[in-house]
Amino acid sequence: MRRLKICLIGGGTGLSVMARGLKHYPVEITAIVTVADDGGSTGKIRDVMDIPAPGDVRNVLAALSDVEPMLEKLFQYRFNDETLGGHPVGNLMLAAMTDVTSDFGHAVKELSKILNVKGTVIPSTNTSPILNAIMEDGEIVVGESLIPLKDKKIESVFLTPSNIKPMKEAVEALLESDLIVMGPGSLYTSIIPNLVLDELAEAIVKSDAKKLYVSNIMTQRGETIDYTVGDHIEAIHKHVGQPFIQFVIANDTTFDNKIHDNYARNNSTFVHCDYDSIRKMGIELITDNELVDINLDGIVRHNNEILADMIYELALSEISTIEFNQKEGE
Repeated sequence: MRRLKICLIGGGTGLSVMARGLKHYPVEITAIVTVADDGGSTGKIRDVMDIPAPGDVRNVLAALSDVEPMLEKLFQYRFNDETLGGHPVGNLMLAAMTDVTSDFGHAVKELSKILNVKGTVIPSTNTSPILNAIMEDGEIVVGESLIPLKDKKIESVFLTPSNIKPMKEAVEALLESDLIVMGPGSLYTSIIPNLVLDELAEAIVKSDAKKLYVSNIMTQRGETIDYTVGDHIEAIHKHVGQPFIQFVIANDTTFDNKIHDNYARNNSTFVHCDYDSIRKMGIELITDNELVDINLDGIVRHNNEILADMIYELALSEISTIEFNQKEGE
């Protein structure tokens, strides 16, 4: 059977965790990564060099790399000395390679070769966009890093300039995929910034691939307070302009009050799995009792091995059905 093509969309740590788990499966992985970040080292580099934000791309390159552990550690190493700007080595390498190749997208390709990346990493756009948010009270916030700090409900987000084009390779990857996976990660600052690029949104809807959303476990202060799984999905559909998600992986296990109290201090709660809303949207819920890991500090995270297995099994079952139907029609 041919290798399955899985296209991941997002940014932040969520995308890299998912990619790291999936790279051990016999699939072709393409990761489409947001470049709208403007904080920390990433913000400094994009401002000085006028290049797309390298931070999220760096994390995904590291997650999909197949090199000696020391080389990956070096790539992710962050200088603490203020004279070196607190930059991770990988960000500096991406900036340097962009200078050498005169193109950020080309720089990512060349570094992928050096790091022996198992898959393809594509920045969502080859330009340096600004993420803006319209708050529920009408205030417009300019800048990805400032949006969560407002601690208000977000009505919608958009990129400027408005005529930004996605990478052609990203559009092609979506159209050729068997499964498109969005999330987990910050809803309005990691996932949706990719989807407000019109041509990317159109490609997702047009693609014959199955569409899966991996829901966050916890709400995020400044972005998704009190959001249910269904609320996350509705926000994605709203920005794309129509419903298209067919499957959702979400946690439906409850945890003890100690964990709840730990997160409540930061105004964060468990994302409620609202079964009725999900069912009314015609979306199939997929879950697993071992989907969530809890560390010794009471921090919850997706179990990336379980999550990767769930994604692979979904892709395998769906493509098997497609191939069976195709053979039946011959």
